[in-house]
Amino acid sequence: MPDKLNQQEIAMLRGELEMLMTERGNLLKVVGAASVLMANTDGRALPAEAAEAAEMLSRLVNDLPEETLKEALDSVHAAPGFDDL
Repeated sequence: MPDKLNQQEIAMLRGELEMLMTERGNLLKVVGAASVLMANTDGRALPAEAAEAAEMLSRLVNDLPEETLKEALDSVHAAPGFDDL
């Protein structure tokens, strides 16, 4: 009985891990797309409400570890420029 329970727990944890990895991949795509959008947007041309959101997004993206940002850009097939990181 304990062996079967252990196998069920392992299967459940494997499913949870797969779900989390899928969610991470999706979030990396969102961050990558947002980064590309920010890099190609002139903040001076944005309405005030959008500029506030863009500034917050920019801060959040800049706070990411460099490796995470690279993964995010790779996930949307974007190459960072030298000054982008």
